[in-house]
Amino acid sequence: MSRLRIGLTGGIGSGKSLVASLLARRGAAVVDADHVAHVLTAAGGAAMPALIDAFGAGICDASGALDRAAMRQRVFSRPDERARLEAILHPRIRQALREQAAQAQGEYVVLVVPLLVEHLAQWRADLDRVCVVDCPRELQIARVRARSGLDEQTIAAILAAQASREQRLAVADDVIDNSGTLAALQTQVDALHARYCRMRKN
Repeated sequence: MSRLRIGLTGGIGSGKSLVASLLARRGAAVVDADHVAHVLTAAGGAAMPALIDAFGAGICDASGALDRAAMRQRVFSRPDERARLEAILHPRIRQALREQAAQAQGEYVVLVVPLLVEHLAQWRADLDRVCVVDCPRELQIARVRARSGLDEQTIAAILAAQASREQRLAVADDVIDNSGTLAALQTQVDALHARYCRMRKN
């Protein structure tokens, strides 16, 4: 891949999907690890045989897809189980994103990776810059509760399994502050898009 490659990340509820969509509207090519993960774990998905071998057929829902809620509950309370899950999914996700990014059409390529900071060593060679979407923890919790209905204990477990806000900011080349209004966010995205276009040309 010869184009500028941006790794976009942020904690749950930070707004990284919104930022990715705003960048896409301005001409970026966006490839999303969550979308890839859903394809891999759908009924008949490429990762399902390995997941069933590792965890048993009970991880499937009625359609044969991964029961994501049940798996989430299982792995967040057991780090060893989470490591097994990640060992199956993450290499497949990285390979799919590399292939999609190589063929994507856009001013530059944005790879949306929720757990980028947690696994930065594996991703570093695929990225030119890391962009972090940031907001206070309290706002993350409020947003996740509003959109998903998860209880605060479950959200806290998810947050505990992710890199801290400080860890993400420490490795960021660029930061988007998503604690304010949509208008303020769009202004930052405009500036970031212009910066990336200049970098691409230079």
